[in-house]
Amino acid sequence: MADKTIMLVCASGMSTSLLVSKMKKAAEEKGVDAEIFAVSASDADANLASKNIDILLLGPQVKYMHKQFEEKLAGSSTKLDVINMQDYGMMKGEKVLTEALEKLN
Repeated sequence: MADKTIMLVCASGMSTSLLVSKMKKAAEEKGVDAEIFAVSASDADANLASKNIDILLLGPQVKYMHKQFEEKLAGSSTKLDVINMQDYGMMKGEKVLTEALEKLN
């Protein structure tokens, strides 16, 4: 089992797949043991119920759901953040990973 579990949420779960790949590569290069995966907003609840998520990152296209997820995560140890739009658009996996790990510390 990975030390950290990072779940990215986007509209369909597809657009973040490239970012996830880049984050996984950055984690490997940094020696970070992390499970990083993307799901659609509609599949997020099932994953929150079945996995121990350390941080949930919302894609910029679903940042309007921040309040909903804040309420769902109330009382849990799962952190919540929105991925920076420029970092998302330019697929800066290393930067997104670094910021997620900083939130966890």
